Amino acid sequence: MKRAASRPWLPALLAVAGLSVFAAIGMKADDGRLVVYCGRGEELIRPLIERFEQETGIDVSIRYAGTSELAATLMEEGANSPADVFFAQDAGALGALHRHNALTPLPADLLERVPARFRSPDGTWVGVSGRARVLVYNPERIAETDLPPTLDALTDPSWKGRIGWAPENASFQSFVTALRIQRGDAATLAWLKGIQANKPRPFAKNSAIVAAVAAGEIDAGLVNHYYLYGARRTNPDISARNHYFPEPGAGSLVNVAGVGILKTSRHRAEAERFIRYLLDHRAQTYFANETAEYPLIAEVSLPADLKPLETIATPDLDLNRLEDLEGTLSLIRQAGIF
Repeated sequence: MKRAASRPWLPALLAVAGLSVFAAIGMKADDGRLVVYCGRGEELIRPLIERFEQETGIDVSIRYAGTSELAATLMEEGANSPADVFFAQDAGALGALHRHNALTPLPADLLERVPARFRSPDGTWVGVSGRARVLVYNPERIAETDLPPTLDALTDPSWKGRIGWAPENASFQSFVTALRIQRGDAATLAWLKGIQANKPRPFAKNSAIVAAVAAGEIDAGLVNHYYLYGARRTNPDISARNHYFPEPGAGSLVNVAGVGILKTSRHRAEAERFIRYLLDHRAQTYFANETAEYPLIAEVSLPADLKPLETIATPDLDLNRLEDLEGTLSLIRQAGIF
């Protein structure tokens, strides 16, 4: 697979009305507070931040924005960044900063809390929670015995008009990047064109795909596993199920939300303590219970109906390599999807 020559995250917004990033977000390079750039949703993360502050006495300044925007900002800020910690929605953004030489190695005992496949090989970032790719389907319209055994089965004409996807969604794009790593660009382009020929219904969000499947508007859709569990909170009897592809491929990719410490961090001890907090039993249980994401430490039990991580046919790939978003977007355009 060819890597894009330019950095993939630079198209994001890098300044606000011509002001410096510090002025725009009201942060100083060192005001005594731990500074976290967070690409995860505020509604989910704020309770954890508040508990961390209460338990440790460490004050936290947190900037919420899109993961790709924050990664681009960090690369532009360089040594002048006020950030201590980057909390990313996906491994691709962490891989981009790894490639930019912006992250510092984490302590070995902290890294070892998480299986090797969910952390950077050189120890510069660590996963906090896992998100598996699945095919959500309506069991009233598709029998379990008729579920596709592979991603390629979805290109069969029998699926025409029956599939939903979210090609502008970051999780879908990470999945396509994984497919490129596994198969190369030519084969990935052929798969995208094959699905496109079946006239899939596009959606902006994974949650909308799950809703459309449950309503019988489409039969199945490519999503992350936890969106079904979010829908079940409001409708426990929703007519939708998750199908995990049995092949060890990109269709069963387990991506992670993860964290890294900036080389320029001015509060290294506090930053390490924050990451340890995210990997302790209580925070990991919070992720499992609040969003049905996969906890990544062994001590935390899964919800009863969540497929165990070790039974998912995940592809063998370095999650750092998911950083080539630009190349993936180019391929999606070539397929005529954008």
